[in-house]
Amino acid sequence: MTSTVPNAVQHTDAAAEPITMFGPDFPYAYDDFLAHPAGIGQVPATAHGTEVAVIGGGLSGIVAAYELMKMGLKPVVYEADQIGGRLRTVGFDGCAPGLTAEMGAMRFPPSSTALQHYIDLVGLETKPFPNPLSPATPSTVVDLKGESHYARTIDDLPQVYRDVMDAWNRCLEEGADFSDMNRAMRERDVPRIREIWARLVEKLDNQTFYGFLCDSDAFKSFRHREIFGQVGFGTGGWDTDFPNSILEILRVVYTEADDHHRGIVGGSQQLPLRLWDREPQKIVHWPLGTSLSSLHDGEPRPAVIRMNRTAGNRITVTDATGDIRTYPAAIFTGQSWLLLSKVDCDDTLFPIDHWTAMERTHYMESSKLFVPVDRPFWLDRDESTGRDTMSMTLTDRMTRGTYLLDDGPDRPAVICLSYTWCDDSLKWLPLSPAERMDVMLKSLGEIYPDVDIRKHVIGNPVTVSWENEPYFMGAFKANLPGHYRYQRRLFTHFMQDRLPADRRGLFLAGDDISWTAGWAEGAVQTALNAVWGVMHQFGGATDPTNPGPGDVFDDIAPVELPED
Repeated sequence: MTSTVPNAVQHTDAAAEPITMFGPDFPYAYDDFLAHPAGIGQVPATAHGTEVAVIGGGLSGIVAAYELMKMGLKPVVYEADQIGGRLRTVGFDGCAPGLTAEMGAMRFPPSSTALQHYIDLVGLETKPFPNPLSPATPSTVVDLKGESHYARTIDDLPQVYRDVMDAWNRCLEEGADFSDMNRAMRERDVPRIREIWARLVEKLDNQTFYGFLCDSDAFKSFRHREIFGQVGFGTGGWDTDFPNSILEILRVVYTEADDHHRGIVGGSQQLPLRLWDREPQKIVHWPLGTSLSSLHDGEPRPAVIRMNRTAGNRITVTDATGDIRTYPAAIFTGQSWLLLSKVDCDDTLFPIDHWTAMERTHYMESSKLFVPVDRPFWLDRDESTGRDTMSMTLTDRMTRGTYLLDDGPDRPAVICLSYTWCDDSLKWLPLSPAERMDVMLKSLGEIYPDVDIRKHVIGNPVTVSWENEPYFMGAFKANLPGHYRYQRRLFTHFMQDRLPADRRGLFLAGDDISWTAGWAEGAVQTALNAVWGVMHQFGGATDPTNPGPGDVFDDIAPVELPED
């Protein structure tokens, strides 16, 4: 078993295509698009060298800028903080440089196939991530209501956990056609995907995750619902998602986004940093040896503080130094709430319905705290029990999820003492890093009374609360019931022929614009959508043998629900 309460039936047909995280809403094969020898499109020579603003240097912005550069355009990247966004890898003061902590994205599913394209492109390695009960995890402790259970597989847990697993599987089958959809996605059967999903969107758009569980006979037991919320499936407890739309959860399970995770060796922030420095071998207009870094003299432009439309339907951008530049096109990749607060915007930048969608976007809070330790002491065996001294831990205590990360038995290691979301994250917000660590060690001490974690700590803790980060104000988007229409507006915004002429030229990208928010794959996919939009605006086109997301839009557009 790869998770505490795994997804329903796992298909292992070797003849089937590997599943891809394109999602049921827009089943477009971005991985095939990227791998095609014809490339992803070109612009007329008359457009070569034209500047395009790319606002935000996270993964989405860097991917968009990289692909625009390859087409011969000149991306101008603005970044308020540091390249990487929520791909943020930090070190520990006074510790070896290779000892790092992932403050944002830290685990990636194999179904993130477009993301994997760029991981391979820049030569990064991945390794299995130690999620609860995964093969990469030596042992897991589930601690609920003061009672702890040690396990290497789910079969080591009490029967009630297997009952909860069975209830979740039945709930998915009976309420969401799981096996049928999973098979269709694995085989890339687009008509079947669209048929199933259209019915479910209409049926479930107004339903919460918790309501979906309650409607299932499989989850009639409150005890089972409570355990499921605290232990969950894949990465741990999911009760913080209970108020969110069940459609968000179904996207995760259909695409196996919570399964078989891998981490990037050396840290995820290397991906955007390497793309920033990469000199592509296939590039138009620019000489070989050109990189995003060289186009920017090594540093992106600073934070954007104002955007407005000016004559000729151009986008004028003012940065934090007061510098004003005007562009025929721009891509905004930051979290959409920044357009309501940090960036002074004209109302004319977007149609009113898109402003409404951004205002209604719901962001999840998230916090983490890591400490460096002298060695992976948790692998020491307790002679009296034969068990590991400490385990990956899921609990209903303050820490919720504790992850143990090592790079070999004789090397310094890292513990993520706590990873929490929403209300659980807000509990940490007023506390300093040292205060957070003290509370976490106290909680873990109640689970492991004979383990002195503190004596192994070799440096100060590092922590993040994404809701308190000024250029994020939350970790990731998660739609509430009834938000499907809003998400559709944001995702389809790159199809600008459908917009009034005076509302075109500014494109949205980023994982919160995607159907798979909170996953780097969504950042990549929406970046490629925006690149297609810019290319189209400049009169460019894709090769007929490799149609882009906009070329096939009418055939696979997301379900459109009535608004009256």
